[in-house]
Amino acid sequence: MLSIDASGPIAQVRLQRPDKRNAISDAFIAQIHTCFLNLPASVRVVVLSGAGKHFCAGLDLSEMGERSVAEGIAHSRAWHAAFDAIQSGRVPVIAVLHGAVVGGGLELASACHIRVAEATTYYGLPEGQRGIFVGGGGSARLPRLIGTARMTDMMLTGRVIDAELGERIGLSQYVVPAGEGLARASELAARIASNAPMSNFAVMHALPRIAELPQAEGLFVEALMSSITQAEPDAKERVRAFLDGRAGKVGV
Repeated sequence: MLSIDASGPIAQVRLQRPDKRNAISDAFIAQIHTCFLNLPASVRVVVLSGAGKHFCAGLDLSEMGERSVAEGIAHSRAWHAAFDAIQSGRVPVIAVLHGAVVGGGLELASACHIRVAEATTYYGLPEGQRGIFVGGGGSARLPRLIGTARMTDMMLTGRVIDAELGERIGLSQYVVPAGEGLARASELAARIASNAPMSNFAVMHALPRIAELPQAEGLFVEALMSSITQAEPDAKERVRAFLDGRAGKVGV
């Protein structure tokens, strides 16, 4: 259900349940968790995509069954663990979105660090119409991207958002024509893979935490992270290369 090519610095991870619109089953979520916990040391960026016409249609409702409250909590926490392994893992993750990005699929996308949406992409949170609530971390992640009011609207009314509006409100950072998402994501991944690993780590892990802190505490953590990254041998060599004219300038 998950295909993985981790033979180079850019790992290609693809959801492979096209007949189910890449709906996430219990076995599928376990595979996702295992994959992101065990990326080879050589991998510096992951590109996550979906096979077929859709990125991910969310929870496989055929497996929902009659869970007890305790079983439901354990199920939700399994999703949390898998998506935390993406958001708080070792390397940045770029999601390539197309077709349906709904329910748990949107929760999965929101755990990634950069989202490239093809023009066919549409977003939805149908849990409100199914009589259930998000359980894969959406209530914690999506309001930070689009605000609580927009998420409330999507869940209460079943509103579906297209690719262009999704970019404007923060569901993606890029919109590209249909069929061009993987190429754009691979281009971005190559840039990111060329960065100093500690710098990438700081952006992934320190930046979101600083944004949640009061300003004084945030500035102190920023000073610490700035000093740590500057002290890395890789950073010192990159600064020397810039000063010596051996590195490209911004926008070049």
